[in-house]
Amino acid sequence: MRDLVEIGMGREARRAYDLDQIEIVPSRRTRSSKAVSTAWQMDAYRFDIPMLTHPTDAVVSPTSAVRVSELGGLAVLNAEGLWARHADAEAALAKVVEAATGEDPDSAVAVLQELQQAPIREDLIVEALRPLREGSHTVAARVSPQHARELTPALLAAGVEVLIVQGTIISAEHVGADPSPAPEPLNLKDFIADLDVPVVAGGVGDYRTALHLMRTGAAGVIVGYGQSTATTTDEVLGVGVPMATAIVDAAAARRDYLDETGGRYVHVIADGGIGSSGDIARAVACGADAVMLGEQLAEAAEAPGGGLYWTSSAGHPSLPRSEVTGLARSGRSLEQVLFGPTDSPYGTTNLFGALRRAMAKTGYSDLKEFQRVGLNLRT
Repeated sequence: MRDLVEIGMGREARRAYDLDQIEIVPSRRTRSSKAVSTAWQMDAYRFDIPMLTHPTDAVVSPTSAVRVSELGGLAVLNAEGLWARHADAEAALAKVVEAATGEDPDSAVAVLQELQQAPIREDLIVEALRPLREGSHTVAARVSPQHARELTPALLAAGVEVLIVQGTIISAEHVGADPSPAPEPLNLKDFIADLDVPVVAGGVGDYRTALHLMRTGAAGVIVGYGQSTATTTDEVLGVGVPMATAIVDAAAARRDYLDETGGRYVHVIADGGIGSSGDIARAVACGADAVMLGEQLAEAAEAPGGGLYWTSSAGHPSLPRSEVTGLARSGRSLEQVLFGPTDSPYGTTNLFGALRRAMAKTGYSDLKEFQRVGLNLRT
């Protein structure tokens, strides 16, 4: 039953909830955290933790991508970012850092916009992905819907094994919020049918769109658009995604699609609204198979942004939807951020050690079981 409230005469709105508005309910049993598995598998690719990186240059470089993979996650390189446009991407990043830490921090967005005007070079994409490919790590890259058709052949030639087609808002009928440079809008169903690699598409915020994307043949659907302290999509577009409700809705679409197809499972990936390890646990409890993290990793010593964070929409040429935000550089390694040890009591480090503990405290041994945990709503 839809929870509708009247917001004025003849106009109703659905009541929806963010992750911090729900709580996980302990069950009648607990178990040792050593008996808990956080492993996640999508198609033929298995990962020790249910994590993808948000495809931002602030977090993912060729070097940090390898480290993420070594630690059990899936690193997603932005195939339209600085590493794909500048031979010396580190120098380009240094310009962003200089602007963000100078007298006029707001100018960092303009610097990013200027840097993003450089053309995308296929040879740079190949070079950026080479460390992952040569190290036998799973190679994943993100393209926008507008450039998916033209860039995908080069990405596949570079060894990409998981393709992420991601925009702020995405749909099956017309992919992308901006006019496409291609003669016709990308038909996601036809596009996926021609590929031999799994495609993860998003973001979405409701049941119907999630189900439509699943019907295109996507292996995974991204819920949300990377909401964080840096994103300004709600201010710019008036669009918001209450993540708890959106994840539950997408999980319902997954269940219905599973029945519709007689067993085809599509993964639900939560991207945004995650401020702590508790939110990761809540996202999985709501039905997410994995989470896409960005801001949480930006403080790690290996993060190329030097403690700054922004999403890929910050460099949009006419309508940026992300600030360049300065975070307190913790000095912790990426391994500490993900697995501890930590002296922080706020759930900002040892993220997946905390997920394991949450699962153990509620008596669940793996992620699929944990999706059935009870939930309470904060009043």
